Amino acid sequence: MERTLSQYDTEILACRNLFVKKTIDYGTSWRVLRPSSLTDQLLIKVKRIRTIQMLGSQKVSDPVKQEYQGIVNYSILALIQLSLPENNQFDLPPDEALVLYDTQVSKARKLMTDKNHDYGEVWREMRLSSLIDIMLTKLLRIKQIEDNEGETSISEGVDSNYQDILNYAVFSLIKWSEQSEI
Repeated sequence: MERTLSQYDTEILACRNLFVKKTIDYGTSWRVLRPSSLTDQLLIKVKRIRTIQMLGSQKVSDPVKQEYQGIVNYSILALIQLSLPENNQFDLPPDEALVLYDTQVSKARKLMTDKNHDYGEVWREMRLSSLIDIMLTKLLRIKQIEDNEGETSISEGVDSNYQDILNYAVFSLIKWSEQSEI
């Protein structure tokens, strides 16, 4: 588990650094995106990776690893948006945005450690294609819940699905890095 925590923190740090740089370039323009728009952004990234996996090639040179980092960051942005009041201002001071980012990462990391305890890090035995399929399933669930205006009869809310997508994307980044080392 210590290895996983170290790898998790390394991948999150790379995503966090990307978030900081984009915040310098763009501010918090992402604040205008409703959670449903963030879900659609996630859907674009997940479907692109899945298509590349299925075709075995890509024509757009954007690295797949950056798509996984985008999935992590968009998931965090969605969790931030859900945590803020709807009438909150679009513009956030960068330091406040970073605190919110770190808060969501902390919650997701805790969930990951709890699930890894119970499931025995089974994700390490999974294929990257399975991880992306699970992310797609979670996104389709989120879309359905959003289309139902948040109403569920038995299911978890969208926030737990975003956390799972975030963690599966980090697992994918860990597996990607391990494969690159070989």
